[in-house]
Amino acid sequence: MANLKEIRTRIKSVKNTRQITKAMKMIAASRLRKAQQAIEAKRPYAQRLGDVITSLATRAEQEDHPLLAVRPPKKVLLLVLTSDRGMCGGFNVNISRATEAYVRNNGSVHDEITLSIIGRKGQDYFGRRPQYQIDKLYQGVFENIGFDKANEIGDDIISAFQSEGLDAVYLVYNEFKSAIAQEVVVEKVLPVDTPDGGDDAPGLDFEYEPSKRAVLDEVLPLYVNMQIYRAILESIASEMGARMTAMDAATRNAGELIDKLTLKYNRARQAAITTELMEIIGGAEALKG
Repeated sequence: MANLKEIRTRIKSVKNTRQITKAMKMIAASRLRKAQQAIEAKRPYAQRLGDVITSLATRAEQEDHPLLAVRPPKKVLLLVLTSDRGMCGGFNVNISRATEAYVRNNGSVHDEITLSIIGRKGQDYFGRRPQYQIDKLYQGVFENIGFDKANEIGDDIISAFQSEGLDAVYLVYNEFKSAIAQEVVVEKVLPVDTPDGGDDAPGLDFEYEPSKRAVLDEVLPLYVNMQIYRAILESIASEMGARMTAMDAATRNAGELIDKLTLKYNRARQAAITTELMEIIGGAEALKG
């Protein structure tokens, strides 16, 4: 009977776990809808801003602005976006592996690769690995999401790039595809690319008011900050999708485990009843003898 008690306790424990994972799935689904709406609202603006930057950069020279300056990529920064919380499947693991792969594959190309990390999971992971050089740890980014947070991070990166403390900056984040699909992206944000051509005739230029440098001073930092903000929103939506999927799988697994334990309990109970009956019958036969 002690065995039956252990099985009952296990079933109760798994049922409690299933309730928790089911609740977490519902919470993640609710937050996913909000995060998906936010990223879908910002994507058109970010894409249009990118088109404007492309059009300007097509007509610009590297010397027109420090953020357009292309230098040998000796000092490179990876801005790594992870989550503050776990229980979201391979969300953080995939980001960590992509970051490690970039450092491993490009160690001979760059003289120095440093990391700036958003999210406690990434900070904990790389903080335990002294072979990685960490520049900054950004705290509380996901507590109150807003463009101001991206501005603070962007200002740090832009300042370092303009002072030539950095030669290139890359974002490493999960791009949201759907509730069940996220794609790890390594995307360059600095220097701002100057394409060879665009939709407009490259021989034509704009009239800048008050000046070309003043316009670039305004739009290029805005572009960099918007790219960071968009990556943060993409990461949040991806995290919620990954957590919802992980909790859904955990809930199903808990249900299957409960079924197996219930079957095991019923078999053990039946065996115990059969044993008791055999003992009673054996005792009755002994009394007759």
